[in-house]
Amino acid sequence: MSRVKPKHQRLVLGVMALVALICAGLLAAYALRNNANYFYLPNQMASDPPPTDRDVRLGGMVEAGSLRTLNDGVTIAFNVTDQESGRIPVRFSGIVPDLFVEGSGVVAEGRLTGEGVFRATNLLAKHDENYVPRELEEMSKHQAEELVVEAREAQ
Repeated sequence: MSRVKPKHQRLVLGVMALVALICAGLLAAYALRNNANYFYLPNQMASDPPPTDRDVRLGGMVEAGSLRTLNDGVTIAFNVTDQESGRIPVRFSGIVPDLFVEGSGVVAEGRLTGEGVFRATNLLAKHDENYVPRELEEMSKHQAEELVVEAREAQ
């Protein structure tokens, strides 16, 4: 009975490890392909709409004058726009973030319907660099500075 040389054993183990690694990578890529959320701007979504069965993200600004509450009292409707000519109507039912107002940035997660309306399942409101928490709005500038100094000293 012939024995396998140690050199060949290492080669076979190396090839098996490489095949296992490639299989694991392919399996992970296959599992994640349906979980990818693609990001669209309004003009991109208008020119090249995603499939209606794919969850995507729509980002832009809430168009001034477009925000309204529908008759059911729970659903809101608004338009998301960008600096170019893109404009997508959005419908959302649920709790609206505190920072969500007309003219603010928003990222809506959901699906585009066949009618061209984006049905959002989640809204993420964005704020600019001038954002001040609601708790600090009523403080004077001097009080806010004192609070910042106290927080630094506590660290």
